[in-house]
Amino acid sequence: MSHWFLAAADDGAAVRDQWTKVGAALFECGGLFSALRIPADLVEAAAGTDDLDMVGAFLRTFLTGGAVFVDLHSRNFYALVPPSTAWMRSGWRHPRVECLGRNHYLGIPEMKRTEPRGRSYWCVPMDAPGDLCYPDELEELLRLGHARIGENAG
Repeated sequence: MSHWFLAAADDGAAVRDQWTKVGAALFECGGLFSALRIPADLVEAAAGTDDLDMVGAFLRTFLTGGAVFVDLHSRNFYALVPPSTAWMRSGWRHPRVECLGRNHYLGIPEMKRTEPRGRSYWCVPMDAPGDLCYPDELEELLRLGHARIGENAG
């Protein structure tokens, strides 16, 4: 799947070098993909656990498609979504969740990072090139998380 991400890069050699040396490479959102930045406590509330392996298993079951990675330092999950997803621009909002589209950059972990160590890893790896999350499933996930925390969703 790394070749799909390389199509979004201005300099594929630099991306490969960043993945090798740092474990993540910087990509601009809004071209091939956008991303939802979701606080870990919201995802953990939806999953009913803060155990990273169990959260990953929950997400792989809950989502019927798409890729999600976790930044362990910032405690945020990043769900990759289509760049033109309508609900991201329709005024729909969830507290503390941010859509990263054009003019946003995101450090994407190397595709083989699928274990909770280092700075970030794929808790739901991409199954095929361009495998992005379905917005309606993410909306359902966020509503569940907000309900379990006791926050109002927008």
